[in-house]
Amino acid sequence: MGLLSKKDSKLILDPLADNNPITIQVLGICSALAITAQLKASVVMTVSVLFVLGVGNVVISLMRNIIPSKIRIIVQLVVVATLVIIVDQVLKAFSYELSKTLSVFVGLIITNCIIMGRFEAFALGNGPWKSFLDGIGNALGYGVILIIVGFFRELLGSGTLWGYKVLGDPIAKTGLYALGYENNGFMLLSPMALITVGIIIWIQRSRNKALIEEN
Repeated sequence: MGLLSKKDSKLILDPLADNNPITIQVLGICSALAITAQLKASVVMTVSVLFVLGVGNVVISLMRNIIPSKIRIIVQLVVVATLVIIVDQVLKAFSYELSKTLSVFVGLIITNCIIMGRFEAFALGNGPWKSFLDGIGNALGYGVILIIVGFFRELLGSGTLWGYKVLGDPIAKTGLYALGYENNGFMLLSPMALITVGIIIWIQRSRNKALIEEN
C-alpha cells in the first residue's frame, strides 16, 4: 500500500485541475493579477503560500477541539499572521530585493481567501495529515496558475524568464528581435493578467464539459 490512499491523493490532485482555487472557486485572484509580471515573484509567492497554508492547516487542525467557536476567526488570523511574518522575515534576510518587489502582497497572504477558506472548510473538521494534504494541494493549485501566468507575462512582456533574456537582445536586435519581434508591454499590465487567467479558465472548461454544467 502506498503512502497516500486514493482519497488522500484527491486532496492534492483535485485542486490542480477540477477544483482549482483560482479557475474554479475564483479565489485568490488579486495576487494572480498583481505579482505575476515576473516569473520569479510568482514562484516565490507560490512557495510562501505553500508554507503558510500547509503549516497553517496542520496547526488549526491540531487546535480544532480547543478553539472556542466564537473566536475561531481571530485564532485563525493569529496563526496565519504568525506564519506570514516568518515568511516575510526570511525573504528580507535572504532575498531583500525580491521582498521589496512583493512588498505588501506577502502581508496580504493573511487575508487570502483561499487560506481562510481552507481553515474553515477543512482544517476545523479533519485531522492533521488530511489537513496538511489539503493545504498542500490547494497551495499548489493556486501556485500553478500564478506560475503559468507569470511565465507568459514575463516572456511576452519583457522577453525574459527569471530575469534572463531568452528571446534575444531588444536593443542589439538579436534573436527574435532581429526578425521584427517586439515586446508586448500590455502583458505587464494587470488587465492582461486577468485576460490570461480567463484564457486558462476557457481552456480548462472546454476540456472538461462537466465543469460548465456544474457552474
